[in-house]
Amino acid sequence: MKGAALGLEIHARGTRFRVHSPDAEQLWLCLFDGDGRETRLPMARDGEGVWSIDAPGVGQGAHYGFRADGPFDPGAGLWFDPDKLLLDPYATEIDRAFGYDSALAARRGQGGDTGPLTPKGVVRASLPPVSAAPPLFRPGGLIYEVQVRGFTMLHPDIPEAQRGTIAALGHPAVIDHLRRLHVSAVELMPVNAWIDERHLAPLGLRNAWGYNPVSYFALDPRLAPGGMAELRGAVQALHEAGIGVILDMVYNHDGESDVLGPTLSLRGLDARSYFRHESDGRLINDTGTGNSIDCNHPVGRRLILDSLCHFVSEAGVDGFRFDLAPALGRLPMGFDPQAPLLEAMRADPLLADRILIAEPWDIGPGGYRLGEFGAGWLEWNDRYRDDMRRFWRRDRGVIGALATRLAGSSDIFGHAPATRTVNFLAAHDGFTLADLTAYAHKHNEANGEQNRDGHGENFSWNNGVEGPADDPAVNDARRRDIKALLGTLFCSRGTIMLTAGDEFGRSQRGNNNAYAQDNVIGWIDWAVRDREIEAYAFALASLRASQPDLNDTGWLSQEDVEWLDERGHPLTVAQWEEADRRCLAMRFRQSGLTIYINGDDHPRTFGAVTVPARTVLPIPAE
Repeated sequence: MKGAALGLEIHARGTRFRVHSPDAEQLWLCLFDGDGRETRLPMARDGEGVWSIDAPGVGQGAHYGFRADGPFDPGAGLWFDPDKLLLDPYATEIDRAFGYDSALAARRGQGGDTGPLTPKGVVRASLPPVSAAPPLFRPGGLIYEVQVRGFTMLHPDIPEAQRGTIAALGHPAVIDHLRRLHVSAVELMPVNAWIDERHLAPLGLRNAWGYNPVSYFALDPRLAPGGMAELRGAVQALHEAGIGVILDMVYNHDGESDVLGPTLSLRGLDARSYFRHESDGRLINDTGTGNSIDCNHPVGRRLILDSLCHFVSEAGVDGFRFDLAPALGRLPMGFDPQAPLLEAMRADPLLADRILIAEPWDIGPGGYRLGEFGAGWLEWNDRYRDDMRRFWRRDRGVIGALATRLAGSSDIFGHAPATRTVNFLAAHDGFTLADLTAYAHKHNEANGEQNRDGHGENFSWNNGVEGPADDPAVNDARRRDIKALLGTLFCSRGTIMLTAGDEFGRSQRGNNNAYAQDNVIGWIDWAVRDREIEAYAFALASLRASQPDLNDTGWLSQEDVEWLDERGHPLTVAQWEEADRRCLAMRFRQSGLTIYINGDDHPRTFGAVTVPARTVLPIPAE
């Protein structure tokens, strides 16, 4: 798709608005005054299906939306309904957060005017572009995954008015904590405007994570009441501390859901272009959310590229993590790492040097694509997560997998010149690190779905008691296991990721899918953090930062490291095949740094070094 930029352009006489809707028969720009009164102005269509209008006297701060009329035939991908006020897909600010109401999903002629229910776009001039600079983050560092609201809601040092917002990330107390962890970049879970799933309100719940976007440009006002300037200020504060910022972006679907979902923006303007459909007109659902964005249709591709460039230019972010990333490369014949969108991202001058991280799976056909995103990409490595959990859970026959993951997962990424792995043990969508050692089974009852939601196989364990324990010995065992897990993570080759709060033992009460827990279950309680675990994490972070062997991404081969048994001898083939082997040492040949790993339930001696039970002990050479 070619032509002038979509969205709005402020000029000396007013504002020009442009929106893509090739199948509409009429579009209106809807302007709202301070009392909510609406004025509708008919728009004109060009030959490419773009509607536009020049609105004299309309400037900064004006509130607006669109209405579209045309055929209403959902089975054919046509959802035109002038009763539905539609958010401009290119709106960079909205006047309030989205809230679900059944009228938003009513069929044409049945629900009435949604103008009072739908947030309005706000006319806002772009900020001056951020000066171009290479990303601060480099592969091999530590990514710190943050859900902004839950991270700061209970932080005692942050002013109450700032808690739960992006601005809080620039607070000195937050930056000091990140520095002590040697965080290379924070990865912010979605900050774009989102809407709750329709089943949550009757349960008294609301979406806490934001993986149900309505806008790909506008920030959610609950997280950024100061708009783009607030994000820009937080990025600047973090950059001044040497910390990069990565945004988690959700381009695989939008919050309009399935055929029973609300009409808010893309659906009401151009569902045929923006969404993938079966040959019979049904929505494709490769995301589990009801719809799938057609990321490689020219209009969808343009929307995504424009929004990515928007956040680089206006906020100076260092990169992006992509939720269900195979959606970005889905073509009619399946996933292609050379799909037009992926190629365009590599070629764009604003995006070419940005950090790109794939969650390399979705639920569509052939959706598991770990190791296939190619040059320039980092990838979440769930094989690392599962193999490390299995080792510390005492599963048999996993010593070889442990070594492979420590060394960078060459079995997955070995075709590349360096490992592209993002090693992680826990993420937002699963157990916290502490709950991994305290719950053998998920406990998602608070989500109102009879514990049916969330992953069933977590490779977790409970040290003899499910959930909170009064026995000091059980709690000591759990603390030891958390420290062992952290030890393997910080001593692994390649980029590592830690979810906020896991460095001091936060719990979600066994909930491994806390997306709807915008409450004390999902919020980090800084007052009860485990100071012993936290101190251990800080020490590991300092060690990793001081040892080039640990924060490099080059492959570890037999020329780089040797794998030793308790006598200090290289492990034999027979020893690698021992199903019950739970001990080894990894010694870097050049530096002499040695990582001792004892997964047994009793101390083991490696030459002159005694390693306590279930412990990772890194010892630099003297």
